[in-house]
Amino acid sequence: MKKKIVIALGGNALGNSPEDQLRLVQKTAKKIVELSSVYDIVVTHGNGPQVGMINMAMEVSHEELQMPKVPFAECGAMSQGYIGYHLQQAIEEELLRKKMRKHCITLLTQVVVDKKDPAFSNPTKPIGNFYTKEEADQLAKEKGYVFKEDAGRGYRRVVPSPEPKKIVESKSIDMLLNHRNIVIAGGGGGIPVVYHYHKLKGIDAVIDKDKTSARIAIDIKADVFLILTAVEKVCINYNTANEKGLDFLTPKQARYYMQTGEFKQGSMLPKIEACLTFVEHNRRDACALITSLDKMKEALDGKTGTVISRKEI
Repeated sequence: MKKKIVIALGGNALGNSPEDQLRLVQKTAKKIVELSSVYDIVVTHGNGPQVGMINMAMEVSHEELQMPKVPFAECGAMSQGYIGYHLQQAIEEELLRKKMRKHCITLLTQVVVDKKDPAFSNPTKPIGNFYTKEEADQLAKEKGYVFKEDAGRGYRRVVPSPEPKKIVESKSIDMLLNHRNIVIAGGGGGIPVVYHYHKLKGIDAVIDKDKTSARIAIDIKADVFLILTAVEKVCINYNTANEKGLDFLTPKQARYYMQTGEFKQGSMLPKIEACLTFVEHNRRDACALITSLDKMKEALDGKTGTVISRKEI
């Protein structure tokens, strides 16, 4: 039986425009299909730039063209379909090119959150484009958006990012995986929903995709939870003369670095938190791994990346 892996794609695997995305997913698809001979794969992905773009377009249409107002949850669903379409198409083409008897399917995924989550009163999740301080202040004044600086790269709109409590389609993901499919699920952290009079209802938020990915990985009993980001390894003293890449972290070590402020809220911190959720709620030999897309295979072979595990190596 193959090992199960959940691969959480970072924004660098998707780009910031439809043109970027179509080009980049070709490279991403090749690496995923290469791994599919060894692993049963679930692919998750972010949607920060994409959902921001869709939401902005819908607001402009509403304000200037008197089109119906589209709720934010529906914008998230659109981004799942749009990104999933590009990824699924590229993966299917690569499977066909390699004559592999597998298929790829995108599953629109709903994720239950708590309507009383404190995140709704403290937006932190960056979406959309980067702006200068002046541009951000102007948009905040015009539209009432909240902006925060994002890791020294500029200002981005932030929205609530509640904790994922339940993956509605987790059994469907596992069923599809067990029938030789590469499954794309949990896109953009999933569509955030709450229980309203015993029914599911969308709510304005963006769930952190790595935290949703960790919940999927726990539900399907994955062997490996792989987060792909812009860096080869998790670093301490990041972007300083004393920067140091980390090969391995125990949960205790990771929490120590979290407490000392080594990992930033809009950058590495949610990735570390997601990895800890996975390794602490799974069997002892399961591991989380953080690396870049380019180094994915080498990291899985133990040659690079940062491993987070309760089982020391």
